[in-house]
Amino acid sequence: MNRQVLARAGGKINLALTSGPKRPDGYHSLATVFQAVSVYDDVLAENAEPGEISLDVQGRQAGLVPVDERNLAYRAAALLAQRVGRREELGVELWIQKDIPVAGGMAGGSADAAAALVACNELWECGLDLAALQKIGAELGADVPFCLLGHTALGLDRGDQLVNVLSRGTFHWALAFNAEPMPTSRVFQVYDELFPHADPNPSVSNDVLRALAAGDAAALGKVLQNDLQWAALSIRPELREILSAANDLGALGCIISGSGPTVAMLMPDQDDAGEAAGELEGLPFVSAAMVVRGPVPGAMLVH
Repeated sequence: MNRQVLARAGGKINLALTSGPKRPDGYHSLATVFQAVSVYDDVLAENAEPGEISLDVQGRQAGLVPVDERNLAYRAAALLAQRVGRREELGVELWIQKDIPVAGGMAGGSADAAAALVACNELWECGLDLAALQKIGAELGADVPFCLLGHTALGLDRGDQLVNVLSRGTFHWALAFNAEPMPTSRVFQVYDELFPHADPNPSVSNDVLRALAAGDAAALGKVLQNDLQWAALSIRPELREILSAANDLGALGCIISGSGPTVAMLMPDQDDAGEAAGELEGLPFVSAAMVVRGPVPGAMLVH
């Protein structure tokens, strides 16, 4: 009987993101606080012929997702098989059910890679622990290690050097999605043009960490920060209309998530988040809205 393994990983919101200038290696030094939130992609893995990897994608914006070697989940499976020394022996069919927006600043591709690593590790009985999977994930993308870890964490260097952050309670968010993806590389390019003299040693405000430790949503809302927001707004100025709606909707704070274009509004509670999401769906340039909570665990087995 052909075995199937299902894994799930959530998207992320950057509660704080500060960036240095582009480094000689092509990356940017970052200091960021990630929070994993309850919008998920599912990855189903099933054994295939030795050495063969195939991929199918369904769900939100599935038509925008490549199904070959360009896909991070595909690459995750191939890299895992290679790292355990069984590339010619192991094969897998992957099915991705997407709900995290594509190129939306919420690490959807990285979540798929994280879920694929967890699923294939189980399917192939590799026996690797979280630290080993994170090391492999860092080769795929800077956000993959956090998508494996989940919860709330401080990310340094490229964002892949993680430190757990104490976070009490649950934070409720209303998310506004935009149908048109915004590639991270383009946002960083514009950021470099706007801020050619950015501090090469970025840091996160202690106010963010204190608010999380206290479980104080109101305090957190006041200190949300994203250095990439100006670049995202330069590329997509219509996002200003969504941000400007935050006060009218009772948001404690509002921020573009990561490189955008998803806009995240921190709300006092779940009911307020639901009402805000309903209002957001009526705004121009909003293709969909959703209520999520955080923090949630990282990539995990479902069955």
